[in-house]
Amino acid sequence: MTLIDAPRPGFRLNGWHVLAIVTGFFAVVIAVDVGFVVMAVKTFPGEVSVTPYEDGLAYNRSYDALRAQARLGWRATAASEPGAITVEMRDRTGQPLTGLAVTGDLQRPATEAGRLVVAFHETRPGRYVAHPGHLTGAWDLTAHAVSPGGARFTADRRLAWR
Repeated sequence: MTLIDAPRPGFRLNGWHVLAIVTGFFAVVIAVDVGFVVMAVKTFPGEVSVTPYEDGLAYNRSYDALRAQARLGWRATAASEPGAITVEMRDRTGQPLTGLAVTGDLQRPATEAGRLVVAFHETRPGRYVAHPGHLTGAWDLTAHAVSPGGARFTADRRLAWR
């Protein structure tokens, strides 16, 4: 009599295999999610400012200054000219404001490189001119005007030179 080897049973999927597959799948998903969360927190921890309380106080002061400026009723227009900036200041009735100390900060809209501080001089009543030199492209002007009595006015304008 010949002994015939009994056929070996093939691979059979049982409950332990299914448990290992499902557990492995969720372990991979959770590991990837944890990795994404860690990368997200490292690139932006959620903290916008290191000094939020002080920033809030500064905001309140700037808000109060804007309300005081609105009570003044002053208006400003700004224009770019070749090699010059012109700012015209008017009161609430449209009369020119004279004797103001006017300064300005110029900066590019997309970068802080090339920031300039300019001083304006009055060329006629209510008209103030600064000569920042030859400029090209777009610039943001923040003009600051102070009256002899201490009233303050700030205006932001975008200017462009060709």
